[in-house]
Amino acid sequence: MGRPVIGLTTYAEETRFGLQDTFAAVLPLAYVHAVHASGGRAVLITPDDPDVDILDRIDGIVFAGGSDVDPVLYGETPHPTTSVKPERDEAEMLLLRAALERNLPILGICRGLQLMVVAYGGRLHQHLPDVLGHTGHRPTSGPKFGEHPVRLAPGSMSHKILGDELIVNSFHHQGIANPGRLVPAGWCPEDELIEVAEDPGRNFVIGVQWHPEDTSDFRMFAAHVEAAAEHQYHVTK
Repeated sequence: MGRPVIGLTTYAEETRFGLQDTFAAVLPLAYVHAVHASGGRAVLITPDDPDVDILDRIDGIVFAGGSDVDPVLYGETPHPTTSVKPERDEAEMLLLRAALERNLPILGICRGLQLMVVAYGGRLHQHLPDVLGHTGHRPTSGPKFGEHPVRLAPGSMSHKILGDELIVNSFHHQGIANPGRLVPAGWCPEDELIEVAEDPGRNFVIGVQWHPEDTSDFRMFAAHVEAAAEHQYHVTK
């Protein structure tokens, strides 16, 4: 068997190549690097022409960060600050539900965690400053990322991977209000916002609110790739 193949969801955005603007499928290379550094082989999944057949060819999937999840999906009216891409929501929700049916290892990052929450019947805070009274999770000035601790729940899968506590980067204005059927597994101790949620009834379904691909700490990617290798083994056995 070769390296586990990890699918990465991508953005559809206006992008400039050389002197020309074009509509393209893009993703920060940091996601690809994190997968490759963790022993996986990354392939990019574009949001156009969605179909679950891609899941037959991969061993795990990462739902990447990006635009806000459409609040219509959890029965709310969009906040003035909410920015959505309905086509991406539709494509990724299709893939997420099908990946769950196949027990494919799933890692959600930032928006990816929020998508998981909605798929599991939960809902989001659409603008955290309205709820928390501060902009610490997405700074309005200074460095790109905020920074804060996350405390992990003992006994959770995430705790086994990351330990008791770690310092994370932060760039999100939405957050988990109700995790639905997901189990909270980590919190920001400064404001008790849920930062990690997982499905303990499955081999690997974990979402984190920060961006580990933009750090040197790839433990969560490594754990996901390991779960994908196990999935690969059982499928090909």
